Formats: sequence, C-alpha cells, structure tokens
Amino acid sequence: MAMAMAWLVIWVDGLQSMLCLYWALGKYAKRNCSDIVISQGQTQPLPNGIPTYTVEIMNVCVAACNISRIHVSCGWFSSARLINPHVFKRLHFNDCLVNDGKPLEYGYTISFQYANTYSYPLSVSSIAC
Repeated sequence: MAMAMAWLVIWVDGLQSMLCLYWALGKYAKRNCSDIVISQGQTQPLPNGIPTYTVEIMNVCVAACNISRIHVSCGWFSSARLINPHVFKRLHFNDCLVNDGKPLEYGYTISFQYANTYSYPLSVSSIAC
C-alpha cells in the first residue's frame, strides 16, 4: 500500500499548531505513534507571572481509527495550574497518560493548559489501537 503524507505548520499568535493532511491509497493503513500529534505553545501567564502553556493532542489516524492507551514521554511533568487527571496525568517519570487511557476518537483533539517556569518536551511513547 502506498501512502503520501504532507505536513503543514501554522503559526497563530505564537501557538504552533500542526495540521496533518493525509492521502491514503487502499482500505487500511498501519497505525503508529505518528497518528497522534502533540502541539504546544505558550499562552497568557498566570496572574503571579508563571508562564502557561496550552497543549493539544490530536488523533489524525488516516484509517479513521480510535486510539487508546496514549502514553506520552513527559519527564518530571508538573504544573502550578490544576490539570484534570482524567485528561492528562503523570504516572511515573517520563510516562504520562492521556484521556485516562480511553480511546481518543478519530479527528478529536484533547487539550489542557499547564503552568511552569519552562515548557516540557512532550512526545508520544506508545499507543494501542
């Protein structure tokens, strides 16, 4: 099966958003960690001056699949702003869980904001289909 992929990066008010456009040939496409796209950018700081970041986690699976058990490499992730643990939580060092491990439906985006003196590099480490 042949597949062509194009990435378009858009800058809006300093927030980087990735839009992944897929053209697929064939009925099925292999699912992998690149089917989940994470983008983040700095947003308005908290009143006490702590920088705030908005994170978007998107399911861009070409086969219109629901992806679950999304684990993210996240270091010692922490936030001065409360994050709903059903949306994003650190389980262990460098292991954060998205959406309580429940499926993120095709085309859906889950987002949250965190506050810290610096941003954390976030990348998908594993998924289940």
